[in-house]
Amino acid sequence: MSYPAVAVVRVDAIRRNLERVRAAAAGCRLMAVIKANGYGHGLVNVARILGDVDALGVARVSEGVRLREAGITTPVVLLEGCSSGDEVRAAIAHDLQIVVHDPAHFSLLAAAEGKGLLRAWLKIDTGMGRLGFRPDELKTCLQRLATLSVLQKGVVVMTHLACSDDADSPVTMEQMRRFGSALGNFQGDVSVANSAGVLMWPQTMESSLDLNYLGDNWVRPGLALYGASPVRGKSARELGLLPAMSFESRLIAVKTVKRGSRVGYSGAWRARRDTVVGVASVGYGDGYPRHLVSGTPVLVNGRRVSLIGNVSMDMINLDLTDVPVAQVGDPVVLWGGHLPIEEIAARAGTIPYELMCGLSDRVAHQYIDEQAEALM
Repeated sequence: MSYPAVAVVRVDAIRRNLERVRAAAAGCRLMAVIKANGYGHGLVNVARILGDVDALGVARVSEGVRLREAGITTPVVLLEGCSSGDEVRAAIAHDLQIVVHDPAHFSLLAAAEGKGLLRAWLKIDTGMGRLGFRPDELKTCLQRLATLSVLQKGVVVMTHLACSDDADSPVTMEQMRRFGSALGNFQGDVSVANSAGVLMWPQTMESSLDLNYLGDNWVRPGLALYGASPVRGKSARELGLLPAMSFESRLIAVKTVKRGSRVGYSGAWRARRDTVVGVASVGYGDGYPRHLVSGTPVLVNGRRVSLIGNVSMDMINLDLTDVPVAQVGDPVVLWGGHLPIEEIAARAGTIPYELMCGLSDRVAHQYIDEQAEALM
């Protein structure tokens, strides 16, 4: 019997995390970031779960088009903007909003036909060093955008925080000062806070002497919506977040090997005792990192066991010696629930984002709505 890996997504956890973010960002408008296939949780389904947020943030035009073709009518913002005339025309055709962050965008928009068809967000680089104009270019950029007939009136000015995940870093407030100085007494909407900004930096979500504006403040949560911690040194639980994803599989074989036996490619692991070995149907072909080493925790029947040997494309080996009863078909959890994704990310030398987004196309998604089931 085949037991392919599956991403189990808890719908009510996403909704609970959304409410946690809303409570922390009271009075702000909310753009839920669902790029990269909803951080691995499923682009269209996550959009539907989130319901009536003020906007959805994606990276690329293709993601926005996919949402529209699925019947999603919520405003959609292209966080990477448009890189060609064809993409601008696609944005117009599918009612997508665009982020302007490069001088080339002015020419692309000037060549577009029509009046008042697009809403623009203007990105200012205050310290991320990636996309955006210099703070001293803000006024000139706003003047140029005002001359473009294809754009609607009312540009949102945004920046991106580089170190908001570090509560002790001075960089966030330095960025805020640069942004506020560039804005002056700005009459429109602004957007600063990502997930960590929402949960750790309330200064980014209110008008002040350092950040003076008269419009709305837009927050852009991503990782927090999916229940992983966006803050160094703090767990999701400490931040009031619920993990939404469990990456799961099942045992497809159980066998005993003698002391001294080698297990897996290259014989990288050798049994120090007679060992019960379980084989689970998951591997790097599903997105479980190949460089995870022996000793990485995995849950079998809710109990922690250890990964042994090298991760294969389709299978991993587990030491089940201390599990009293384990048999083919028993559930295996790679992360989620009582095995935080942050812990596995640390073992892999990466971050939760990469694990979530790294699930391959062959991993099915199963959506569980405990709240809805309770009402049935």
